[in-house]
Amino acid sequence: MNKSELIEALAQELKMPVRQASSILNTILEAMMESLERGDSIEIRGFGSFVVKTYKPYTGRNPKTGEQITVRPKKLPFFKVGKDLKERVDS
Repeated sequence: MNKSELIEALAQELKMPVRQASSILNTILEAMMESLERGDSIEIRGFGSFVVKTYKPYTGRNPKTGEQITVRPKKLPFFKVGKDLKERVDS
């Protein structure tokens, strides 16, 4: 499922115009992105949680040249699946 399919499903479920459903979904996603950008975590019971993981710098290798390079520290979003979703997918 992609974003437009999710908007369509939301519009049908709530019997509202697609434009309004799109606005709702965009507001939710924007709030989630802003929260992760601040370093906060997001927990949706039964679905899962999003956290920001911090990675330290390390020395890596350029795969083409074999030259050593320093990979700078970074922060990446990480999703951990919730118990209910895990059980539904596994059944």
